Amino acid sequence: MITVKKVSSKKELKEYVLFSFELFKDNPNWIPPIIAEELETFDKTKNPAFHSAEAHFYLAYKEGKIVGKLAAIINWDEVKILKKSKVRFGWFDVIDDIEVTKALLEKVYELGRQHHLEMVEGPIGFSNLDKVGVLVEGFEEMGNMVTWYSMPYYKDHFEQLGLVKEKEYVESSFSFTNIDPAPFMKISKLIQERYQLRAINFTKTKDIMPYVDEMFDLFNETYAKLQSFVAINQVQKEYFKKKYISFINPEYIKFILDKDDKMVAFAIVMPGFSDALKKAKGKLFPFGFYHLLQARKHSKEAVFYLIGVTPEYQSKGITAIIFEEYYKIFKAKDINTCVRTPELEENNAIHNLWKHFNSKITKRRRTYSKKL
Repeated sequence: MITVKKVSSKKELKEYVLFSFELFKDNPNWIPPIIAEELETFDKTKNPAFHSAEAHFYLAYKEGKIVGKLAAIINWDEVKILKKSKVRFGWFDVIDDIEVTKALLEKVYELGRQHHLEMVEGPIGFSNLDKVGVLVEGFEEMGNMVTWYSMPYYKDHFEQLGLVKEKEYVESSFSFTNIDPAPFMKISKLIQERYQLRAINFTKTKDIMPYVDEMFDLFNETYAKLQSFVAINQVQKEYFKKKYISFINPEYIKFILDKDDKMVAFAIVMPGFSDALKKAKGKLFPFGFYHLLQARKHSKEAVFYLIGVTPEYQSKGITAIIFEEYYKIFKAKDINTCVRTPELEENNAIHNLWKHFNSKITKRRRTYSKKL
């Protein structure tokens, strides 16, 4: 018999996080999160997402053993401001038993019906900066710190239970060592001169901070037309500023300004932390922090986390300027692989930025939906 229990204590919340460690313990492609970071994400007193969202965490049990987990989420900005009558679910992991998935999803449906919402979608997090989707291709590829890994049967469970594809995302990579920089350097110079643009680079995190609010405003503007987008509010900006910006190599953050010093593009890249996170095994101490620090300094992989270009400049060759700036850093750090994290299949503006880089699609992931 399957029972589903709402998480109601810190002990149960930790069990919620640790279930994934047990489920994937023999899978070499799953990347464990830092346990303390995951718990903070679910802490209503620390994560500002809870200012505009509510979440309920559930554990499924069979014969006294945890066999699945899921978070039922309502983003109230999405419902009230964007008028999207939707309940979300995320942080979903489960054994290969469709009855467990069915029992967990029922809790999401209950929450949606309680608030008279019209549909359910998942897996997605609180906001557009959270992880998204289940894999439908690329199970043999190693994950990374900004994506969920999932078993092939996840999508099968959803489809057998009547959920349908809502959105599809692609992930890809390209070799940095095979790129001839000359054409990009030439185009970059022409674009900068034609539109009176300039790139600014950083060596210290404190110098980045005055630009971060404007960067998030540009992020909101860049993605506003996508059907899934919910703007990042001021409280979230402050949270992400403190939590993430200080963690990223300052030289991996690039801003492009126009002649009036208005930001027209930005890009954030992170070192590849996958191997370091596997070694850390979910813990910063005693050695996890050391592994992450080493990856921050020496990783040969660069992961493109966020990129945004104001609509006015999306077809004007801004990529060439961004690439020129990264080329100098990547060459110095001996980077050999560049990874593009999940991008909506419909986001042609972003795909066009990469059209000259011979990217290879490595993974596809989806969110699934159902009418209530």
